[in-house]
Parts: sequence; C-alpha cells; structure tokens
Amino acid sequence: MNRTTISRAGALFVTIFLCMWTVPLRAQNDQPVQAQWPTRSGGTVDALLIDERKQTDDAATEVSGNSVSVPPRPYSYPEPTESVEGPSQTWNWHAQSTAIVQGYPGLPAIYSGLNSLPTRGEARETLSMDIYGGLRLWNRAETHFDVLTWQGFGLNDTLGIEAFPNGEAYKAGTSFPRSNIARLFIRQTIGLDGQHQDFVAGDPLILANKQDASRVTFTLGRFSVKDIFDNNAYANDPRKQFMNWALMANAAWDYPSDALGYTTGAAIELNQPKWALRGGFFQIDRLRNAWTSEDQFFTWPAYSGAGDGAFWRAWGIVSEFEHHYYSGAHPGTIRFLGYLNHGRFGSYQAAMAVPGADISQTRVYRSKYGFGLNWEQEVSKNIGLFSRFGWNDGQREAWMFTDINHSASMGVSVKGEAWSRRGDTFGVAAVMSGISRVNQEFLAAGGTGILDGDGNLSYGSEKVLETYYDFKVSKSLNAALDYQFIDDPAFNRARGPVCVFGTRVHWEF
Repeated sequence: MNRTTISRAGALFVTIFLCMWTVPLRAQNDQPVQAQWPTRSGGTVDALLIDERKQTDDAATEVSGNSVSVPPRPYSYPEPTESVEGPSQTWNWHAQSTAIVQGYPGLPAIYSGLNSLPTRGEARETLSMDIYGGLRLWNRAETHFDVLTWQGFGLNDTLGIEAFPNGEAYKAGTSFPRSNIARLFIRQTIGLDGQHQDFVAGDPLILANKQDASRVTFTLGRFSVKDIFDNNAYANDPRKQFMNWALMANAAWDYPSDALGYTTGAAIELNQPKWALRGGFFQIDRLRNAWTSEDQFFTWPAYSGAGDGAFWRAWGIVSEFEHHYYSGAHPGTIRFLGYLNHGRFGSYQAAMAVPGADISQTRVYRSKYGFGLNWEQEVSKNIGLFSRFGWNDGQREAWMFTDINHSASMGVSVKGEAWSRRGDTFGVAAVMSGISRVNQEFLAAGGTGILDGDGNLSYGSEKVLETYYDFKVSKSLNAALDYQFIDDPAFNRARGPVCVFGTRVHWEF
C-alpha cells in the first residue's frame, strides 16, 4: 500500500473519529454578564545536512528531512459578540478539523536543484484535528491545552516556494496520524480599571468572561508565538482565510518555533482602550527546523533528536506596539513589531568559502534581528483592507520559518452579505518577497536554505497572487476554493511560474 493510500485512509479515519466524539455540547456556566465590544486584538524540518537529520523509529513513516516549517494555525482572538448577554465560563472545550488538497499541473524550468519544486506537477493533501480544553483556576487565571493530530504532506514536502501555499502543511509531514500537545499554558490577567469592562466571548483559547479595558496579561508555557503577536483580522488563519504563509504571518519574521510551529516561553501584554504593548521571551531549537525538548514527551509516535539550545544563548525576543484608531466610523489597527534572535546560526558570507556552500560548517553563536508592520482597516461593514511589511538583516541563515529577508503584502477581504451570503468570505491579496545580496550569492553558489536551493540562481523577487472563496455550508462546516499564482518561485527567474489550485473543508465545534 503506497503512501497516498495510507494518507487518505488515515484522513478518513480521523474525520470519522472526530464526528463520533465531538457531538456532546461544550459546557458553559455561571451568571450572564453584560456584553460589550472587546478592545483586545488579537519553519520546518529543513534540508538538514546529514549530521543534523532526525531519525525516526523503524515503524514510523518517514519525516522528510527536506520538509519545512510553517506557522501553526494562528489563533485569532474572538470577534465582538453582538448578543445582549453572554455567559461567563469556568471551563470549555472545542474541536476542529481541516482538510486541504492542493495541486499544480507542472511548471517550466531551465534547471532544478535539491529543494526545487518538481516540474512534473503533483497533488498533496493535509489533514489536522485539534481538541482544545480550558479551565478557570482562580480569579482571572485560566489554563488551556490543545492536542493536535496531523497527517499529510505539503507540495514537494514543503519545499521550492518561499511564500508557501498551504498554511496547514507542517515541516514534519507524515503518512499516518501523529499527535502532539501543541499548547499547554497558564494565563493570568490583572485588571487595572474595574469600571470599564469588556465582554470577551469564549473561544478555543479563551474562557468567556468580562475583562478590564485596561489590564496586564501574563502567559507562560507552551504555545505559538503567533497566538499573541502579529495578528490580523483579515489575514491570520489558514483554516478560514488565506492559505499562504505570507498572508497569515510576517514572512520575514523568523519567529521561535519547533517543527510544528510551537515552543516554550513567556509573554506579557499591557492593554489600554486605544493601544497595547506586548513582549515575549521564547526558546529556540538546538537544530534548525527541529524539535524542542518537550517534543520528545509531547509527540506520539515520538521523534528523536529533540532539544533546545542553551537557555541563555539560544532564544528569541519579540516586542509589538499596537494602536487602535478610527477612520470616520470605521475601526483600524496598526502594529509595529521588532525581534531579536540569538543562536548558533550560520553566515551566508562565510558559507561561500566552504566547499559546496555548506552553511552548517559556519555555525557559531550570532544574533539576527528584524522589524515588521501590520495594518488592518475596515472600509465598510463587510469590506476590510490589510497589509504586512517585514525586513530582517539578511546576513544569517533562517532557522525556523522562511528564508525571506524582506516582504510586502496587501489584500482585501469581503463578506458575502452583499449577495445574501452572510457566512461567506471572498479575498484577494498579493505578496512580493526577496532576499539580501549576500543571500543571493549564497544560493547562486549552490547553497540551500529552509525552503530554497535550486543549485543556481537567476534572481528575481518571488511574487504571489492568492484569491479564495470560503462559503458556509452549515453552522459548523465551511468549504473553500483557492487559487494561487506564483511567479519566480524561490526567487528564481529560471523557474515557473506555477499555478496552485486548492480546496479546503473546515469543521469546528
């Protein structure tokens, strides 16, 4: 039985399992509270060299050493509730399942390399399932967990395109279902003004309750950095919105994460009615696009080779300032992000002096930094604009996300109420990404990155156009059609363009 057959059988099994065991109603209790509008906004087992390849059990399916890191499905903070009242919660549970199928008919290419997208074309599918649970511990303190089960592969094992088209394609592809405790954290909120409170509706990672408009929030444990930073109302969640990596996160931000997009860390947030300030400290893997120490216990079947870098020498720091404003009667938000990573990174410049441009031979402790801008603006009740800009220094190798050194995206999201389909969404967006001069020279010398490496390079900015239509089938079920046009994939004018067609089915409770 080949891998495709196993993958599809496993996908069917997980879907049936989900439907059987997630019918019971999640509990909500305590007294009702007055509803108001909330103010809170919201990489990849790379082409490791032989000495860094992760070994799997003999009985396990292969985890491609060339598959790549992806942001975990970013969690969006809940939308404001329009109901008059809402119940507070002492506990809740949720579930979701998402299946994505993508394919392309082929692409022209003058040459190909180790990480190149195949010219012959292919189709791949991914499936994910999450079981979430939350419990209130004491006053304004809550703990949450998320058990993730995943299966499938991204196109070409998630290689050959920098702004990768499938946000559910993990760096650790698998032919049969694997499970991981993706999130396990405690959140403590301290109110600063008990007279002005917002009602926050319950969601997979939040218990419904009233919160002070002015507050400090501490989060400690295992979660995704994207749960807290770089959120966007219109382009944030590949399960419901755009599927491309560069439209669900800042593509130039090499954010701390393991092979599934999660890590251990701490974050603090200060929220005010018109602005918010956030900061966080997170651990970085010992190996590029690998696994954190807890993954050896939190993943079933487990992967070997898990481990963090030295605590005080391998870390990522991120800070973000968020400002809320109004353009006429329509709200908008702008976010400024800065980050600093420190770890045992290779140098593009030094690698060109090594035979084969083997960047693993140049790894010593170095720092890498970058900046980001994130903007969203409501134009009308059903139309929103958004944009992201990102830049990093471009001197050190990427460690966890993409090889992109600078990126810009812009798009529009339209709700279907105008054509009597309130639950539907149409979106279109464009992305342009590039790399530094020294990174170009490194790839031209035959070097390979997390996602790129064609053995040569005829440099050109990678350009992506994505459009999707997501339609509501029932209260808990959505389906979508997606199209992405990608020019100069992996920054190479000698390859492409490529057209990627996709479908998505998303179920949640």
